[in-house]
Amino acid sequence: MPILPSARRAAAQTAWPSKQVHIVIPFGAGGAADAVSRVLFSKLSDKLKQPFVLENKTGGNTMVAASAALQLPKDGYSFLVNSSQVLVNPVLLKNMAFDFATAFQPVIRIAAFPQVIAVRKDFPAKDFGELVAYAKANPGKVGFGTPPAAGMAHMAGAYIQSTLGIKFNHAPYRLATEAVRDVGGGHLDMVILTTSTIQPALQQNSVRILAVTSSKRVATLPNVPTLSEGALPGFSMDDWVGLFAQTGVPDAIITQMQDALTAVAREQDVIERLSPLGTVLIPEPAAGFKTFLEDQRQLLTKLIKDAGITLE
Repeated sequence: MPILPSARRAAAQTAWPSKQVHIVIPFGAGGAADAVSRVLFSKLSDKLKQPFVLENKTGGNTMVAASAALQLPKDGYSFLVNSSQVLVNPVLLKNMAFDFATAFQPVIRIAAFPQVIAVRKDFPAKDFGELVAYAKANPGKVGFGTPPAAGMAHMAGAYIQSTLGIKFNHAPYRLATEAVRDVGGGHLDMVILTTSTIQPALQQNSVRILAVTSSKRVATLPNVPTLSEGALPGFSMDDWVGLFAQTGVPDAIITQMQDALTAVAREQDVIERLSPLGTVLIPEPAAGFKTFLEDQRQLLTKLIKDAGITLE
């Protein structure tokens, strides 16, 4: 009896993955997005019995990685890790070679990363209130680093400045580890970074954390107040990371990847490995991820325009 086309499709779907899967990451090694990706996809490789190869391609405010991902076959064996840059780049960049909203489709939102406001160890301000007072007395003199330009850390800093009427001197970094190095070495006054990324400098006692940007205190930093407890009631601006596929990848593969990552993110050993870094695993399927992206798009577009943020 001949095998019907529908049966062939079903067999192909259940066979995924049958070969190596390529994951493109636009962030440098050592940052929060890279760290969580390596833990999850290593576990997924063991679970699905196929290699997941991760490639870091930094630059162009994640456009280098996105462009590279678009050159790969639309066969469900290549994916892109990305964050808020998918929302802010269309607002900030001119003459983009592609429209991210139509070139890619969301697969799953993987994790949220609470961020910290940290200063070099000898910075004069001992808490966030003193930082604000110092910035008001010294407009534009506080060096403020974030990786990368127009990421969630930059957005959080822009909101703080516009709301409180202060001015920092922003320094965008290509790699998070470089920002950690500079603030830890005393060459930069302040950074906004994820709780996981700041860990090396914190362990070396070369920085002081003044506040966290999440709505609740972070379990790994229980004595550090949130911004919403003080000068900015209701403030919440975590970084986040999600997985995207090229538009046209079969829905069945999107669902299988989504389900497999969700299962891995809920495994206790994965949670125990990532939670001490402050990573909040929130496997959110494509439907909810789409709604999240639209809400974030409206929020960040307004913030960019109100704060006059540019990439020039």
